[in-house]
Amino acid sequence: MISARVDQNMNRQEVGKLGEQAAQRYLKKKGYRIREKGFRCRYGEVDIIAQKKDCIVFVEVRARTGLDFGTPEESLTRAKKKRLIASALAYTSTHDDLPAQWRIDVVAVELDERGKARRIELIENAVEQDCT
Repeated sequence: MISARVDQNMNRQEVGKLGEQAAQRYLKKKGYRIREKGFRCRYGEVDIIAQKKDCIVFVEVRARTGLDFGTPEESLTRAKKKRLIASALAYTSTHDDLPAQWRIDVVAVELDERGKARRIELIENAVEQDCT
């Protein structure tokens, strides 16, 4: 278990890393198999690529330490959604033996002052690209 103190000195990358680790544990408990982490292509990055039954799931993790600027899931911009779709298409076109179905989910993580997840929420089909 990671024990980090979240304070003003913690940067976005550190918050993101803690959020991604919490999201991975959460997804595994929900029966997802993690295929890849931090997939990068010319269109952007996908935090987690997982598989649930016969569907590839591209997961964007949004982590926050406070709600001053909205919830984690509210921080997903239209531009980021477009990059996620393009990245998912790039992944499916360059990897063989994948299930035909895929979707893009968001895992929203709110961290407490100790860096532990106080809320984790999975939002399936968060980006308008269904498993078809």
